[in-house]
Amino acid sequence: MLRLFTVCTLLALSSAAAAQEESRADAWWTGPMLAPNVATLPQGHALIESYVYDVMNDGRFDTHGTHEASTREHDLGSLTYMLYGVTDRVTAGMLPRFGYNQPAGAPGSSRPGVGDLTLQAGYGLTQFQDGCRVPATEVVLQETLPTGRYDRLARASDGFGAGAYTTALALYSQDYFWMPNGRILRARLDLTYAVSSSVAVHDQSVYGTASGFAGRAYPGDAFTADGAAEYSLTRNWVLALDAVYQHNASTRVSGRLPAPFGVPAAGESQSQSGPSSSIGFAPAVEYNWSSRIGALLGVRIIGIGRNTAASVTPALALNMVF
Repeated sequence: MLRLFTVCTLLALSSAAAAQEESRADAWWTGPMLAPNVATLPQGHALIESYVYDVMNDGRFDTHGTHEASTREHDLGSLTYMLYGVTDRVTAGMLPRFGYNQPAGAPGSSRPGVGDLTLQAGYGLTQFQDGCRVPATEVVLQETLPTGRYDRLARASDGFGAGAYTTALALYSQDYFWMPNGRILRARLDLTYAVSSSVAVHDQSVYGTASGFAGRAYPGDAFTADGAAEYSLTRNWVLALDAVYQHNASTRVSGRLPAPFGVPAAGESQSQSGPSSSIGFAPAVEYNWSSRIGALLGVRIIGIGRNTAASVTPALALNMVF
């Protein structure tokens, strides 16, 4: 699938032979903004890649895909990949998150908060080798733990998690292509499917419930497909681009609000968020000081969608391998 995705656009150029081809050892990479690293780490080596970002929402797409503008709000956050090579084929680690929300027309977070924590384990199925037409592939299992606050909130902006246990299974793939000028184009295709548990919800929450509410939320399944490419402009400089599609099934919330004194209690109410989808692009520039240390500056733009937020997210990342 990855080769069909990229080779078709390069077929007309691939017949031109390069005078000198860049070797993979001479190409340094940080990685694109969104597609995670595919190759498992060698045994005993560690990777730390830390992102800081600002999700700037300036509207929503309705169920027909029409953009409806709104006052801009900011969700500041950080995400860090902390991975370790257990064996040459098995990589394990965690992804801690932190955040601070500044919604439009409402108080910001009372303080920076801890988000949900993801545990991750990956197994390398195949490894790329020069002269071989098999791309590198890895199967990854993630379990996200509800460590972030999500209900019983004094203000809505203090919610940093989903409250649910989320299990995700992903297949990552990566391949290399030599351009007519001898430079390398590195391509990735990542497919992820995630399922979440139901969660008890009380009072004000990230699910839009109000004070006094008691019930449960049932988050919908999620599917993500991310195709990314990196072009080795020079040994130090790399241009990168992600194209990502995401679909979320409807989230259902059911429960009750307390009845006013003297009024008979109403029955259980239910609400549905409806399914949502989005298409985003994330251009980025990488600078690598060495094969082990690099930085990335990029921006993710959600400019197409249905029943989802429209956003622009600038991000800065530092990647280090030990």
